[in-house]
Amino acid sequence: MTNNKFSNTVEYQCQASINIYDSNKCDRLATQAATGRHLQIIQSQEVSSPTAVMVRFLEDDYPGWLANQDFDKIQPAPTPYQPHIFDETQIKDKLPEVIAFAEQAMNTPNYYLWGGTVRPNYDCSGLIQAAFVSSGIWLPRDAYQQEAFCQKLPVDKHQLKNQLLTGDLVFFGTAEKAHHVGLYLGAGRYIHSSGKNQGRNGIGIDVLSEMGDEVSQKYYQQFRSAGRVVTSYQPKAFGVSS
Repeated sequence: MTNNKFSNTVEYQCQASINIYDSNKCDRLATQAATGRHLQIIQSQEVSSPTAVMVRFLEDDYPGWLANQDFDKIQPAPTPYQPHIFDETQIKDKLPEVIAFAEQAMNTPNYYLWGGTVRPNYDCSGLIQAAFVSSGIWLPRDAYQQEAFCQKLPVDKHQLKNQLLTGDLVFFGTAEKAHHVGLYLGAGRYIHSSGKNQGRNGIGIDVLSEMGDEVSQKYYQQFRSAGRVVTSYQPKAFGVSS
């Protein structure tokens, strides 16, 4: 199937898990989409390509490139995407399920995959998004987007163990931007997916303390902020982007 058979006024749904790339070269993974996700084809003269088509996912508004070879994995959605609305209390009740998903993912053999959101291999924000989605709660895709989406918590880096609640998100990076995210488990521990350059290659549990091992210390030095998920992401109105 070729991309000229697709319409930018039709909502599509993934019939299988697919890879989404960060350019029309399709040589670097941007994200992944599990079976059932909804997307829109973005057609314009500026983004047209003989090898791929640009898409936007409706659950989190994330854009990327779908390779021609995967066109047969999407079909018109039989029903339109309808986001669920959760309030803070409902989300709090679901946090044990969210944490259980992340811990189960850790216990399955895995490695850090940039752009990974489909089990068993995740990147940091991909694991967080997948964990919350497992309970029906959508978050934005990337760590810096998740940080902006959360309710920011006024915390003291040296008192985190006493200030954070189980299920909070902890963010790491520079003064300018969050580059990494983990899920707080309580008792000063958090679970996250970490790459080789930080001393791991997959999902593990670290501590928010300068007293932890080498990996924990590296991240603690980069601690940036903490946030609480108090609502579910509501996508933009369906429409054509250019």
